Amino acid sequence: MKILALFFACILAFTPLFAQEDGAAACAQGKARYFGRLTQNPRARVAYPGDANVDVTYYKLNLWLNYAPKNLVGETTINFRAKTSISNCVFDLNSNLTTDSVKIGGKKVAFQHANSQLTLTFAAPLSAGQLASALIYYRGVPLSDGFGSFEFGTINNKKSNAIWSLSEPYGASSWFPCKDNPADKADSSDVWITAPAYFVSVSNGVLEREITNTNNTKTYRWKNRYPIANYLISIACSNYAQYNNYFKYSAKDSMLVSHFVQPDNLTTNVKSSLDQTVPLLKLFTEKFGEYPFLKEKYGHAEFGWGGGMEHQTCSSMGGFSTGLIAHELAHQWFGDKITCQSWEHIWLNEGFATYGDAIYQEFLGGKAAYQTTMNVRLTGAKLAKGSVFVRDLSTVNNIFDSNRSYNKGASILHMLRGIVGDDVFFRILKTYIASKHAYGNATTEDFQAVAETVSGQKLDYFFKQWVYGENFPTYRYGWNYTAKTANNYEITLTIRQNQNTAQPQFFTMPIPIVVKTATGDSTLTVFNNQAEQTFTFSTRSLPSALTLDPNNWILKNTETFSLVTATENAVNEELTLYYPNPTSNLLTVEIQTLSAAPARILAFNETGQLIQTLCDGVLPAGKTKWTISVSNWTAGIYLIRYEKNGQNSTQKIIVSH
Repeated sequence: MKILALFFACILAFTPLFAQEDGAAACAQGKARYFGRLTQNPRARVAYPGDANVDVTYYKLNLWLNYAPKNLVGETTINFRAKTSISNCVFDLNSNLTTDSVKIGGKKVAFQHANSQLTLTFAAPLSAGQLASALIYYRGVPLSDGFGSFEFGTINNKKSNAIWSLSEPYGASSWFPCKDNPADKADSSDVWITAPAYFVSVSNGVLEREITNTNNTKTYRWKNRYPIANYLISIACSNYAQYNNYFKYSAKDSMLVSHFVQPDNLTTNVKSSLDQTVPLLKLFTEKFGEYPFLKEKYGHAEFGWGGGMEHQTCSSMGGFSTGLIAHELAHQWFGDKITCQSWEHIWLNEGFATYGDAIYQEFLGGKAAYQTTMNVRLTGAKLAKGSVFVRDLSTVNNIFDSNRSYNKGASILHMLRGIVGDDVFFRILKTYIASKHAYGNATTEDFQAVAETVSGQKLDYFFKQWVYGENFPTYRYGWNYTAKTANNYEITLTIRQNQNTAQPQFFTMPIPIVVKTATGDSTLTVFNNQAEQTFTFSTRSLPSALTLDPNNWILKNTETFSLVTATENAVNEELTLYYPNPTSNLLTVEIQTLSAAPARILAFNETGQLIQTLCDGVLPAGKTKWTISVSNWTAGIYLIRYEKNGQNSTQKIIVSH
């Protein structure tokens, strides 16, 4: 808890330049804080999921930005395809903006702009599959509530003017008309920004042209030719200095890695942190597959917000810690190349990006660093309320819940890795990224299907309980052993789950077990699929300890209890051991009891004749051991009977000569 508290303290005292904060926490805290303000606004949840009758194929934003007074004039082109025969369509555009006119095919059409929806009425109906292009002229001051979806603000301790956007999840329509649904990706986009010459204007893709105008303004024309979700279209404008790296992804090819930072913020420490972007690109390429936007760029743009946002090809950054850089870069694969189909499946974006930082920590510090990072995630995941699948989208805080979407989402991937092993796990990630969902959208079931195909395992139980279920298991376990021979010890392990959730009533998981013996540790896995379940297995050496999931692969709590040894009737709170069995010379009987009490230990032959009394009196608390000679016993079967407090147990002993 101290580690987790420290992380959150770092976020609350966030320094917007260079701090080793938790990247996922910065992202989650910022988004939840930022969008939490929007929940007080009646349009915090717009007409999601947009007009189902159209499929958007292209956006072009031509924006004129004025900082004093603050306003926007826009021309947005939307190319779209009719999915059925329609005479009108609806796009999302906040009513805070004024629509002046709309053209389709170069001709003005009727429109109605009310309740943050822009309804276009066509001159003639469109048939199913028909393409159309709408040019929408609008203006005004985009909605911005505190840290908003479009902000005229300042950065660098309020010394520098800045303009930026952050549209996830419902904010894109605050500043341009669109179909506000992550599932409807445009095939490509253009963003042209004209602003006072003070501003360097940054957006997605490649800068095709920079124009110095005669009225002391500059125009930056950015072109993106990859599929893009509307909320990933962005702008960031300030008096940036540009700091470049290059990612050499083949013997002959390099990609620009470009960072836009305030000149006096571009310190040695910040440069050192930004320089880690190239090693991270190499690492994530190895783990996930080719960087998704190699023909364009990757980079960062400083903006006035305490966190980061994974805008496609150019993440907007409130700080430049390596944890935050790793998180936002991982999003380029998980969130940008493959985007969640709907906000209910946000863990496919945020859980995966959070896990990306754990992979980076593993790269830096090995398994120990990875485990330390994941222990923090697992601790946070235990605080998650409700299912990882977001059932209530009415507040954005629910979507960006740090413990659920980020920590528990990452913990699900950690557990999956524990089940399938490293090689298969990373093949699953690469296969998923290269699948039919590439540059499109996916649901939990889509990822599950890939995981099952690659691993060859049925994983329905896993995803149903961890994504759609709630909470986590508490395992209570106890064990004992019976010495069969000098090198054969039969272990009995019982696992009981405390019921702490209605769905699932208990968790089904393969559980790693480590048995410590004098000659070394034995590792095995038991498949626990009952609320109470007993397993038996053997070791060659005398077991001294048994630990359930010692490497913390499972989100869980554990408790232990004393397991009674009994072959007929249980003697309460006792541990009894008989070894070796079979025996030809000596027999050892070990009894461990919690309290002193009168007891008898008797040996009988196969016909029931008493042949030896080991104990007949008060048995002290603790461990008592007897070693007797059986060399003069006839070969055969014998019974050792243990009586205490009106209960008894009997163990069969085999004597062979």
